[in-house]
Amino acid sequence: MSASGGTVQYAEWDVSEVHGTRGRIRIVDVREPDEYCGAVGHIEGAELIPLGTLAAALDSWDKTAPVILVCRSGGRSARAAGMLITLGFERPINMTGGMLAWNARSLPVAR
Repeated sequence: MSASGGTVQYAEWDVSEVHGTRGRIRIVDVREPDEYCGAVGHIEGAELIPLGTLAAALDSWDKTAPVILVCRSGGRSARAAGMLITLGFERPINMTGGMLAWNARSLPVAR
């Protein structure tokens, strides 16, 4: 599935699709450190790069490789996916529903 942030197109995956790709596709959590380590937890192996610092972290990334973006509910990660598209990244993926949806499905979390 793809979503549109204006004219920006990026993929949207649900938590089951993301869970099935762990360890094979880069997962970036764009929340703040206290959220990442907080009660909702995070996906094991996800890199913490808060949305406000994401642009500064992109220099060494492969623009052709897929990257899954995660936040609490899917809003910030959607903004991050749109930003990556505008910066020339070809395969950003927003995890719909964020960590709230991940937890609702009782998928494993790290804290």
